[in-house]
Amino acid sequence: MGRGRIEIRKIENATNRQVTYSKRRLGIMKKAKELTVLCDAEVSIIMLSSTGKFAEYCSPTTDLKKVVDRYQQVSGIDLWKDQYERMQTTLRHLEGINHKLRREIRQKMGEDLDGLGIKELRGLEQSLDESLRLVRQRKYHVIATQTETYKKKLKSTHEAHRSLVHELEMKGEHPDYGFSMEDTFAMANGGPHMFAFGGHPNRHDILGHDSHDLSLA
Repeated sequence: MGRGRIEIRKIENATNRQVTYSKRRLGIMKKAKELTVLCDAEVSIIMLSSTGKFAEYCSPTTDLKKVVDRYQQVSGIDLWKDQYERMQTTLRHLEGINHKLRREIRQKMGEDLDGLGIKELRGLEQSLDESLRLVRQRKYHVIATQTETYKKKLKSTHEAHRSLVHELEMKGEHPDYGFSMEDTFAMANGGPHMFAFGGHPNRHDILGHDSHDLSLA
């Protein structure tokens, strides 16, 4: 028994509709490739399913733009007219917005004020006051941030200073370093011993003398 003819109407079941679309789409693509090879035809196909999936086929040697241009020439239909008109409408809208914004900028700079009434001037004044408030707020924030950064750097410097002082104190207390804290202060203050080498009584310098005997007046 042969296959029955399918009534050409919308398939209500979504699953069956998608399966039928996939099968017939593959068949159409196959036929298009056969026409391209057998008949040396320029074939271009664009398909959009109900779910928004896009499928296309274009002959390997075919330029789609040239096909569209030839179609417009033969059919007399301008495919780009509606799109061009929409683009022109959008352009005019953007030009209007640009003109309005430029006028507002000039007015905030004190220019082009002749055509403004009391209400508009009052609104402009309030806008300028709000802008000035925001600028001041930003300025104070920057100052506070820079002050906090300076405090952190100052704290780090103080910590490094304390570490160095502690290290010097440790060197003055340890007999192997050869310098006492008293000698260091004497050197810094220019006391009676401008150059003083303090050390352990049992240590000898490189010349063989006791280190506590070496002092230069």
